Amino acid sequence: MIDVSLLRPLYRYMKNDLNRLQLHCKNRDYGCEMVCSLESIDRHERECEYSQIPCSNAGCTVQIERRNLDGHLAVCEYRSRECPNGCGYTILSAEDTQHNCVAELRTELELLRSEMICRVEEAKHEMESRLDSQRRHMVQKESILQNEIEELKSQMSRMMSDVRSLMAAERQHRQELEQAELEKRELMELLRGLQKDCRLTTTEGSRKSTNFRPLARLESVKRKPREVTVI
Repeated sequence: MIDVSLLRPLYRYMKNDLNRLQLHCKNRDYGCEMVCSLESIDRHERECEYSQIPCSNAGCTVQIERRNLDGHLAVCEYRSRECPNGCGYTILSAEDTQHNCVAELRTELELLRSEMICRVEEAKHEMESRLDSQRRHMVQKESILQNEIEELKSQMSRMMSDVRSLMAAERQHRQELEQAELEKRELMELLRGLQKDCRLTTTEGSRKSTNFRPLARLESVKRKPREVTVI
């Protein structure tokens, strides 16, 4: 096999001589009598009316001359056209006699119905999945809120217990203050009585007798225990 890279370029005079050569079209056996120069033969053969080309209809294996293609397409059994009865289907020429608009539309309706049922089921499953997810989320959130409520109840209970303890301590303190105030008044009365007795005493003997009674009363007040009522 000749390596093209090893070939040397032609001289100009040689190229001109080759281009002037007259060649017959490759479709000569099919009836083409065209004779062209070397430089124009390719263009002619691409457009030659005697060239064998395949039918453009899907499924048709016929090879036909380019000049006869339009006639073949008009009668090709694989040609397609829209149903003349108005059903909207594109049918092949070979199926023209077997085409039934009602049956085709019924089949199409069943296909659409099946597709719609599948879509409805998919939408239903997706909706159920979303609802389950939201339900789980709500249950989890409810559990968290319930725990927070229980914690708040516990804190409230402790606060109420502390408040009751403080109120009890306040009542006790108030009672102690009232008791101390009462003892203070009694002591003041005793002191005033003692001062009054001292002024009225004129003799030493009577002074001793008078001093003894207030002092005894003062000692009795000091020895008197405090009574505190705790509520």
